[in-house]
This record gives sequence, structure tokens and C-alpha cells, in this order.
Amino acid sequence: MTTVTFLFALIALFLIIRERFAGFSSQTPRYYETTKPSFSLNEHLSGPILCEGVIYGPTGKVATSFVAHMEGVWEGNKGTLSEDFSYSNGRKQLRKWHLTSGVENSFNATADDIIGVGKGVVSGSTAMLKYTIELPKEAGGYRLDVTDWMYLTENGTIMNRSEMRKFGFKVAELIATMRPIK
Repeated sequence: MTTVTFLFALIALFLIIRERFAGFSSQTPRYYETTKPSFSLNEHLSGPILCEGVIYGPTGKVATSFVAHMEGVWEGNKGTLSEDFSYSNGRKQLRKWHLTSGVENSFNATADDIIGVGKGVVSGSTAMLKYTIELPKEAGGYRLDVTDWMYLTENGTIMNRSEMRKFGFKVAELIATMRPIK
């Protein structure tokens, strides 16, 4: 093995270890158990919500920005979150999440472009959801593994950070605010 190959392998191993144990992926719901204010799906994802955000591509540059008008409606432990997106590139998108609260702060989520059932957990001031999304054909039609973290702030705004991965490699990141419309 040449010195250059060895150094490349060492750097790659370091980056993988750093991402796994010190990056976004290393967060766990347990870490946020005692944080306040307490996140409640049927309270904080209810009514009209304005969402504004950016999506970063694999190079870390902004690929697009968006504004979404959302509406959350709950009956008992079942809710829907309708999303109406307008992207800076002119694309429009509608999505309707179907959410079901479960035991021990768990929840499930489905939508037309989600493969299978997303699994989530509410913990302290956060909600985390993992799922696989199939992008629209005009966006490549790829299937990406997504981890969403929503962080509730004192004023009721939710900060949303999502990572999208393909074969374990980050290919996109989303940062957004979700504000209740009074």
C-alpha cells in the first residue's frame, strides 16, 4: 500500500467515524428528554403553519429554497399535516402526512411519496422522524433515507433540520422554520 493510499484510507475512516459519533447522525432522542418546552405533535403541528426553508445539495451549496403553507388537523391520536410547497425554481408540491401517536412517545407517519411507514419519537422539546422518500421524477426519482429533527423553541417556532442520504452518504440537507399562524 502506498503512502498516499494509506493517507486517503485514514482520512476516509476518520470522516466516517466523526460523522457516526460526533455529527448529526449521532443525536438520540434520549439526549433531549429533559429539554423544554415539551413538544406535542397534536398541539404544535395543529392549525395553520408557515414554513420557510432552504435545501442544500451534496456540495453544501443551496440547491433551492421554499415556502410552504401547512395545516394540521387532529382527532384523538390521529392527525393529518397538509403541506403546499412553492420552490424558488418554480416547482410546486403538495403532500399530506398521516400521523398516528403511539405508546412511549412514538409516532408513525405516512404520505404518498414515503416508502413504507416513517418511525418517530417525541422527546422533550424535540421530535425525530426517520423515513425513506421517493423523489418526483423531475427531481431524479431517487429513494433517499431521511432523518428529520424538529426542535421546538420557547416562542412556539419549530426549527427543522433534515438530512437525506443515499447509500449512507449525505446528498442533501434541509433547514427550515415552522411558525404557527395566529
